Amino acid sequence: MDLKETIRSIPDWPIKGVIFRDLTTLMQNPQAFQKSCNVLYERYKDMKIDKIVGIDARGFVFGAVLAYKLGIGFVPVRKKGKLPWKTIQETYSLEYGEDTLEIHEDAVEKCEKVIIVDDLIATGGTIGATVKLVKKLGADIIECAFVVELPDLKGRDQIQDCKVFAITEFEGE
Repeated sequence: MDLKETIRSIPDWPIKGVIFRDLTTLMQNPQAFQKSCNVLYERYKDMKIDKIVGIDARGFVFGAVLAYKLGIGFVPVRKKGKLPWKTIQETYSLEYGEDTLEIHEDAVEKCEKVIIVDDLIATGGTIGATVKLVKKLGADIIECAFVVELPDLKGRDQIQDCKVFAITEFEGE
């Protein structure tokens, strides 16, 4: 199964010139969703990871499944104002604006091994901010994992000191 075929492409959304890669169609397809989650599990099952950090919102879907399958904790990184406890925050730019992410200040412990999971890496603003948050708390980031990478947008440049894994990519589109 080619996972790319299960992802809807929406031109000029949320602004003109952006092709939005909609993974909700992948998640609605039981075989594609299961395959995505299984690829991530197979990659990390023997790495002795302590926690999965998932990015609001679709990173929660893939990250929570991965944490469950690995039998480890899940940590949400949310948009500003959504977490109920003491947080640290990081503001970042994305291809169509600016936003702020937060993590609970006690979400990960110093030297814990974590994988950061999101559905997609584009310009790297979201993952860059999340990496900064996790590093501020002292955890060791083993890898940043994505279902989709858009390599033409050079998101990896925002996290050069972290390994990146993506299941599939859309290049030059």
